[in-house]
Parts: sequence; structure tokens; C-alpha cells
Amino acid sequence: MTNLLLDFIEKIDKVSYKFLNGRNGRNLPEVLPDDLCFEKTLREIKGELSYDTELASAIRKARSHLLKEQDKREGFWVGELEGDVALTAEYMMLMHFIDRVDIVKQKKAAKYLVETQQKDGGWNIYYKGPSNLSVSVKCYFALKLAGYSKEKPFMKKARDCILNMGGIMESNTFTKIYLAIFGQFDWQGIPALPIEVILLPNSFYFNIYEFSYWSRCIVVPLGIIMAMKPKHSVGGNAALDELYIIPRNKVSYRMARDQDKFSLKNVFINIDSVLRRYEKNPFRPLRKLAIEKAEKWILQRLEKSGGLGAIWPAMVNSVMAMKCLGYRDEHPDYRRALLEIEKLEVHDKETLHMQPCVSPVWDTPWSIMALSESGLSNDHPALIKAGQWLLKREVRSFGDWSLKNPVEEPSGWYFQFANEFYPDSDDTTVVLMALLLIDLPDKYKKREAILRGFKWLLGMQCRDGGWGSFDRDNNKEILNRIPFVDWNALLDPSTGDLTARVLDLMAGLGYDKDYPPAGKAIEFLKKEQEEDGSWFGRWGVNYIYGTWSALSGLHLIKEDMTQDYVRKAASWLKSVQNRDGGWGETIKSYWNESFKAIGKSTASQTSWAILGLLCTEERDSESVKNGIRFLTENQKEDGTWDEKEFTGTGFPKVFYLRYHMYRSYFPLLALSRYRNTVK
Repeated sequence: MTNLLLDFIEKIDKVSYKFLNGRNGRNLPEVLPDDLCFEKTLREIKGELSYDTELASAIRKARSHLLKEQDKREGFWVGELEGDVALTAEYMMLMHFIDRVDIVKQKKAAKYLVETQQKDGGWNIYYKGPSNLSVSVKCYFALKLAGYSKEKPFMKKARDCILNMGGIMESNTFTKIYLAIFGQFDWQGIPALPIEVILLPNSFYFNIYEFSYWSRCIVVPLGIIMAMKPKHSVGGNAALDELYIIPRNKVSYRMARDQDKFSLKNVFINIDSVLRRYEKNPFRPLRKLAIEKAEKWILQRLEKSGGLGAIWPAMVNSVMAMKCLGYRDEHPDYRRALLEIEKLEVHDKETLHMQPCVSPVWDTPWSIMALSESGLSNDHPALIKAGQWLLKREVRSFGDWSLKNPVEEPSGWYFQFANEFYPDSDDTTVVLMALLLIDLPDKYKKREAILRGFKWLLGMQCRDGGWGSFDRDNNKEILNRIPFVDWNALLDPSTGDLTARVLDLMAGLGYDKDYPPAGKAIEFLKKEQEEDGSWFGRWGVNYIYGTWSALSGLHLIKEDMTQDYVRKAASWLKSVQNRDGGWGETIKSYWNESFKAIGKSTASQTSWAILGLLCTEERDSESVKNGIRFLTENQKEDGTWDEKEFTGTGFPKVFYLRYHMYRSYFPLLALSRYRNTVK
């Protein structure tokens, strides 16, 4: 396999590699510098392609905008990654917990909370979504910490909304922990997860490495906090007694049981009861050792990272855990952890909100692929600079993933600017796909990075034939029954969208469906397909994203696209097209399948649907043409599209994302691929 891969990479270094998805092996023309007129470029092309003026103009404008968005000094692309308002509320709570309240920041953050309040008084977790209880409780409490009286009209409205949804007692575990830290919820009402769990050997069925990477990074510092049970005084004005439907002193913290005494739920409740009694026992001989190990675990993973796990909840929990452990403000590790959180601030003129993390290693390869598809030459300075930046981001040390993927040499790419312990399969895949497109000066360095990355990726394939994100075989579903776990994302199992993307890469490296890992992946995709022909979208909203991903991978790996299951997927995509020619899907589809592919047309989801159909017999259909027309007619003068909807998925039913660059590079990719495939 190694020799085959090396030979193939050498070939693509000698000739201009044209990625197979939609190009049909034809050499596309290079473009002149972007500030020159596109019509002049067309006149100099000797090929047979004829470009529709409107389509050509849309591609030119989108490409020009994307090139302007590149970081000129380092070469990456990164757009804002917008999460829900709870992040900002949690930031305000953090400032109070660590006794570092910046009055200006707090005022701007509070203004943001007030401005994002819904008509019914609550706060939601995605654009135009319904009010969410846990998020609303956090926002209400953050505003009280900022000094707002509960008698303010908007506070009364928020309180009524929260009580109508069930009050504090119905909020999720993480919200209750935040409130317990400030003395607004009783610690005895939190399901148990003793810090001693970190001492369990990796060979045990239950150990922290059976959690997903994000859950692991969240839970370890949280275990320290729960072991120490801090109670930060906030004063009477910030108390939340009014959010309890039953007076707080009469609240029962007993969990509701099933009638069947031996049900799985009751078994876990019994285990939780035992663990809670253990927590009350003053004799806990392993507690000190467990806290020390957890502290060491956190500090080790702060190295070469943008904070613990480089994701918001873990970063915040790590700072609070350090505070509980007595770290002083001047301690270098504490200061650095706090600084990484501050880097996630987004300041508008009068408001402040927080990002959950940053996405340069995701935005950059997609930008490269879109620009390359649009006709930008493989040795264009912008692409070379971006490719060199990506090469520097390769992981070269062993992380948590190595416990189940014992490769000889570490590799992989992560999502953020720095997250050395946690490369993931999806970012690694798109980075390698992008590198294949660029004619980098150091061909040996590029070739070796691709070889290492692909070997690492093959080692991440799960036994079911699919790929998860950060670990292999992270799929013990029974662990989701732990009472502490109510965030719907404890695990990191194989997903169809991610698995299909690996097929994209395999095809780019010269493999087809007869390659054994590809064959296993295809079988996994077949098993994951829904009855109506669609695929679930784990990392994008939702079935449109999943179906595009699956069709792309199957097409590139040379699966027979005339098979019934493929035609069924294409027919499904056509059937859910909106009357305006676009496609859209509300986040509600994660709760209720009746909302599948129903929603206002968006630029990113329309692009995904077009890209999916271009892989099928429907590539030249009226459906595709209408989708292209939707994109060209709705493009703004600056080359972008309006898109306020959240079309990225963090954790289904819990956390969603609005990638601000999705409305730039995905439409450019779809328009360009249509031109190259059909025109």
C-alpha cells in the first residue's frame, strides 16, 4: 500500500492534479490575477467550455471575496464560529467565580443577552428556534450577577418563561452545576460522577477514554469542581429562589424510577445512589490521588493547545478547576488558560459575545477546494501559502487517540489553531484533499505529510467500517444511560457524513471501491441509509448535509451510481427542493423527522444539495439548474450570500453552530463544480 501511495503522489506532483469530484479528468484553465476582468480570462481560454455570463459573474465575485478573506500574513482562512447565547452567559458567570469582573466587558455582554431575548422572554439555541430552558436560566442568572433587578420588565418576562418551562429543577445537569457553584442549587441534587473515575485502568469497560474527546475534556475538570464543591457567594440580589416552582427548601432530589425494578434506568439510579453515599463519606482514601491525577491530566493537555481541548466548556471548566485548586492569578498555566478564553471574545460596537472555539483548519481546506474548483491555478500564491500553513499544523505527537490507534508515527490535523492532543478524522481528511490540489514547492514534505496522514486515518477506521471523529470504536451506548449524562453527546461513534468524506480522499489517492477499507465503508453507508433514501447529518444540518456527503463519497470511489439505493437518495434530494429553487432544513429535524429537509432555503444547504445531485444521474436536471439559479439570483454584490441560519451541528439536540464562512466557500464550490461538470 505504501509504495502504491508514494507512486501515486509522485505522479500528481508531476502533473496538475485535478480533483475528481466533478472535473471528469479535464484540465481546467488557469485564471489571471483576480483583479483582472473575468471576460478577458475567458477570451484567452482555448478550451471548449462555454460559460453562462451570470454563472461566470457569480463565480468571479465569490472567488474574489474569498481571496480577500485570506489572512495575508499566514495564509489561513477563518470565519466567526457562532454558537448560542449561553456561552456569553457562562463567560459572565466565570468572571464572577474567579473574581475578575471586567465592568466594560460585563456591560457589553449583558447588552448582548438583553438584545437576543426572545419575544416570549426566553433565549434559544439557534436562529428562530424556541426558547430553551437551560439557556434561559443561565442568561437570567448572568443578568442578575451583572446587577439587573428581577423587577425589570424583561427580567419578569424571562422569569415567567422559565417557570412555564418547569423552572430550575427541569434544567440540565450542567446548568445545575453552574448554579450549585454559586449556591443557587444544592450539590446533593447533582448526579454523581466521582473524580476517582480517572483512576480506572484503560482496560476497564468503563473508563474516561470510553467517553468522546469533548466529554472527557469537560468531565475531568468538572470532576475536580464536583469533588471540592465550591460555593461562591453572590449576595441576596442575585439569588434565584424565584425560579423554583416548589419552594427550594421543599424540593426533593430523588430521581423518578421505572415501574420495572430491574430496568436499566433503575440499575443506573441504584448505582448513582451508592456513589452519592460515597460522596458523603468522609473516608475517601483515593480522593487526593484522583484529584492530583486529574490536575496533571489537565496541565499535560494544556501544552500545545488553545486551552483544554480547545473547546469552550472544557476551557471554562479547567479555569474553574484551577481556581478551586488554589491557583493564583499570576500562575503561568492559569494565566494562559484564561487568555485562551479571552481570545474567543467577539466585540461589536456595543456588545460582546463568545465563540465556542475557532475553525481555521476547517475553513482553510474548504476555501482551497472551492478556489481550486473555480479555476485558480494549483501554484497560485494564495493556495501555496495556505498549503504551507496547513503543513505546519500537522500533529507530530501522540494524543488520547493513540490508546486505540497504535500507529508507529503520529499524524492528523485538528480543527483549531492549536489542539495537539486531539486531531480528528474529518479535518485530517479535508486537509489531505486540499493538499492534493496544491503544487507546493517542497514536494517531498507534502508527500510525506500525505502519507503519514493517510496511514493515521486508516488506523482510525472503526470495526463497523465507519469513522468517528476523534477516537476509534468510541461507541458503548450503554454509557449514555449514566444519570449524569444528559447532553446527548457522551460518545463519538461512526457517522455517515464523516465516513463518506474519507471515501472522497481515498478516491483522490487513486483507490476505488475494491480497496478493502473502502468496501467496508461502503457497507457501513448502506446500513446507515434511511428508509426514504437520505442519510443523517451528524456534523451539519441535517439530512441534506448527510445525503450530499454520502453521494459524494460513493461517486468518487466509483460505486455504481445507477443502483437503486443511490437513485433513491437522488430522488429524495429532488423531492425536498423548495419552490424558490433552493434547499433548506430546520434544526427541528433533529427532534422530529417530520421536519426533515423542511426550512427556508439557505446558501449552504442549497450548495450541499447541488453537490450531491451532481454526483448522480440528475447532474443536468432541472432541479440542479433551479438550484444554481437560486444561488446566482441571491448572491450579494460583495460575492457572498445572506445566511443567518445555523447549518452546522455541534451536538444534536444540544448545541448548534453558524459557520460564517459556509455562505462563502460552499456556494463557490457548488457553482464551480456545476460549471466544470455540466457546462
